[in-house]
Amino acid sequence: MNILNVMMQPEVFLVWTSLAKSIGLLAVILGLVSYTVYAERKICAWIQDRVGPNRTGIPFTGIRIQGLGQPIADALKLLLKENFIPAEVNKFYYYIAPKLSMVPAILVLAVLPFGSSLFGIPMVIADVNIGVLYVFAVSSLGVYGIVLAGWASNSKYPFLGGIRSSSQMISYELALGLSVIPVFMVCGTLSLPEIVLWQRENGWMVFPIWAKGLTWDLILSGDIGAIAQTFTAGFSLQRILLWVPMIISFVIFLIAMFAETNRAPFDLPEAEQELVGGYHTEYSGMGFALFFLGEYAAMIAGSGVIVTLFLGGWSFPLIPDGSLPGIPGVLAGLVNIGVFFAKIIALLVLFIWVRWTVPRFRYDQLMKLGWYVFFELALVNIFIAAFVLAYIK
Repeated sequence: MNILNVMMQPEVFLVWTSLAKSIGLLAVILGLVSYTVYAERKICAWIQDRVGPNRTGIPFTGIRIQGLGQPIADALKLLLKENFIPAEVNKFYYYIAPKLSMVPAILVLAVLPFGSSLFGIPMVIADVNIGVLYVFAVSSLGVYGIVLAGWASNSKYPFLGGIRSSSQMISYELALGLSVIPVFMVCGTLSLPEIVLWQRENGWMVFPIWAKGLTWDLILSGDIGAIAQTFTAGFSLQRILLWVPMIISFVIFLIAMFAETNRAPFDLPEAEQELVGGYHTEYSGMGFALFFLGEYAAMIAGSGVIVTLFLGGWSFPLIPDGSLPGIPGVLAGLVNIGVFFAKIIALLVLFIWVRWTVPRFRYDQLMKLGWYVFFELALVNIFIAAFVLAYIK
C-alpha cells in the first residue's frame, strides 16, 4: 500500500506514466518501421507486376505467411553483417552520423497526441504548449546526421549527397514552416493537443464540410433527415472560405515533407543513378541500417505531424464528439489510438506509392520549386488566411 501511495504521488505518477507511454509508443513505432519496409517492397512489386517477398515466414515450419517474416530476417542479417569502416574516414563523426539521423525522428514523437486518453491518462508523452515549434526544431537536426556522414566518409559521392541534403533542407524548411502559420492563426494555439481538440469540435482542416452534431447514436438510429441536417449545419460560406488556405497549406506541407524525409521524387541526396548511394555509400552493417530506419521513422513522424495538424489527429472521421455508444472508456481510448495510426498508415502508403510512380526531379527543378514556388505561395497563403479570418470575424 505504501508503494501504491508513492506511485500515485503527482511527480512519481508523471514519471512512470511518461516512461510507460514512451516504451509503448517506441515499441509500436519500431514495429511499424519494420513492416513499412515490408509494405514498400510489396507495393513496389505490385506496381511493377512482380511478387515481392513471399517466402520468409515461421522458421523450421515451412509456413510462409506471405513473407511477413522478411523484416525479422532483414534485421538479423544486418545485425550479423560486419561493420566495415574505411581507413580514411573521420571515425568519430562517421560513427555518430547514423545515430544523429535516427534520433531526431524518434524525439518528434514525444509531443504528438496519439490518442485521447487511456485510464484517464492523456495519450501524449510531453504536452508542451509550443509543440509545433519543438517539432520543427528537432526535425531540422536530422540533416546534421546526413551532412556529417557525407563529410566524415572522405569520399566524393557521400560528400555531394551531404551538400545536396543541406541545401535541399534549407529550401524546403522555410516553406514547411510558413505553411503551418495559417493553422496557428485559425486555432490560436501552438499546442498540438489543443489543435486536435479544435478540429474535433470544428472539423478537420482539409474538410470544407463538417457534420456538426453527428454522433454514433444518431447514425445508428437511421434517421436520414436528422443525419442530413447535421451536414447542412456544418456547411457554410465561412467554412468554404477557410478551407481554401487550409488546403493550400496541406499541399505545401505534404510535398515539403517528401523533401524533408529525402523521399522520391526528392531523393537527390542518395540518387543511386548519380551518386551510387550518396551519403550512405561508405556504410555497412548497422550503420547502413540506421540510416534507413531513420528515413522510415522520419516518414512516420512526418505523417504523424500531418495527421495532427490537418487530419484531425485521433478524432474519428465525421464524428466530432468522438462518442462510441456502448463501448467502455478504455476501449474507446484504444479505438482513438487505432484511428490515429490508421491515418498514419494511409499516409505511409501514399509516400510509398509516390516513390514508385513519380520520377526524380532534377536538382535545379527542386531548387526552383522550393524557392520560386512554395516559398512565395506559402507567404501569399498567410495573407489569404488573414483576410478570410478578418472577414469571418
